[in-house]
Order: sequence, then structure tokens, then C-alpha cells
Amino acid sequence: MTLACAQCPVRDRAACSVLETEERDALAKAGRIRELRRGETLFAAGEPVSSCATLVSGALKVAALDADGREQILALIHPAGFVGEFFRPFAEHDVIALADSSLCVFAGHAMEEAIDAYPALARALLWRTQEDLHASRMLQALTGKTSGRGKVAALLLGFAQAASDSPCHPAPRFELPLSRGEMANILGLTIETVSRQITLLEREGAIARKGKRGIELVDPALLSEAAA
Repeated sequence: MTLACAQCPVRDRAACSVLETEERDALAKAGRIRELRRGETLFAAGEPVSSCATLVSGALKVAALDADGREQILALIHPAGFVGEFFRPFAEHDVIALADSSLCVFAGHAMEEAIDAYPALARALLWRTQEDLHASRMLQALTGKTSGRGKVAALLLGFAQAASDSPCHPAPRFELPLSRGEMANILGLTIETVSRQITLLEREGAIARKGKRGIELVDPALLSEAAA
């Protein structure tokens, strides 16, 4: 295994984790690491996409502008997530870094060759795509909840689950990938309502804020109850 792969924090969760050591080493030779600063664009809507990437660290948003020019956040990409439309000639949405991010990037033709060579990788990417689709649907479904408390609690729980290395338990601590305004955008709430509900969840003992964006799950069961 290459040094870069051995030190990769998502090596056991990314799609490439299904490859044998020699297969992963061969794939790694075709890739490169790309760093994005918060706010930088990976793919811009309407521009040709000729690459794909696994998110190693940070967070990305998939966004589009509505008819009035307002941003709509359609999906979030968390570490180990895969992004890129190398089977399509153009990107339909903007993909923007929500935080300083690191990505393992591959040219589209290199990934297509790898998919042909390694059937397990094709299955893993299909599974990853299904997971991402489910996550996007769950994100959009949050707007259907009736209470602001339920919407905010469910979003926080989703962030905790996305930040976890375990499929069974949410991460006990995580960094908010979205600003209050971006959370309000997704949930159909005002910034003031989002801030107020986070404060209430903290007072109830479900969470604790740590610094500017840090969240600790003090009582995951209580947060799950609020999100129901």
C-alpha cells in the first residue's frame, strides 16, 4: 500500500477500500491530491466535467440557483463520499467546498479504466451512489417536518451520523459543515429560528456547543427523540 493510502483517514470507508493492496496501489498512481479552501468551487454548473474524486477531509455542497437567483443546497458530500459525473458531458450543479477540504482526484478516463479492470470497485461505487441518493432524499425530506425543533434536531443527527466511522452510532463530536444561514436554507427556516432551536436543544441537554462550529452529543437518545 502506498504511503498516501496508508495514511488516508477514509481508506476503510471509501469505495477503493474494496480493492486488494496491489489494485489500490495501481489506482493511486493515477490519482492526485487536490486541496480546496472554504468557498472554492470543485465543479461549476454548465462546465464540462472530466474528473471525479473521493472526499478525504472537509465537506462539500451540491447546489443550484432557482429562478430568483437564490441558492438551493441539494446534497452534502462528507468524507469518503464520491463526487463527479464522468459519464455525463456537463455538470448540472455547482460543487463547492463548505470547509477547507482535501480530495483524491482522478481523471474520468482513469476511473473508467479502473471500473473495467476491477468489478468490485464498480459495485462499491454503485453502493456509494445509492447511499448518496438516500442521504439526499433524507435531506430534502427534512423540510416536510412540521416543527422547527424537529427539523434542526434531525439535521444535527444527520451530521453526527455522517461524521461517524460506525454505521450504527453517530459521532460523539463533530464540526457543523454548514453555517446557520445554510442550515436555514435547507430547512426552510429563518436563521433566527435555527439559532434558537440549537440553543434550546443545548439547554435541554441533548447537545453542547464546542467553539464556533463544534457540536457534542450529550444525549443522543434525546436528540433522536426531538428529531422524530
